[in-house]
Amino acid sequence: MYEEIKAAVFEATGKNVRTLDTDFIKDLGLNSLDIVNIVVIFEKKYNINIPNRDLWDIYTVRDAISYLEKRGIAR
Repeated sequence: MYEEIKAAVFEATGKNVRTLDTDFIKDLGLNSLDIVNIVVIFEKKYNINIPNRDLWDIYTVRDAISYLEKRGIAR
């Protein structure tokens, strides 16, 4: 799952994730549009809907993995 998130972040923003604890905003300097673009990639890839309110709980790569695993998407 880490590699898939890493690839999605790079595809959407051109930025490289370094660790599981990489913070999307603090470490990568992403803005809300960047986050939405990453979410769209995962919504299309896994045919899911991620509500905007859930984005407030996803700050790091680790958070994103945990969220997707709770949604039944695990690799």
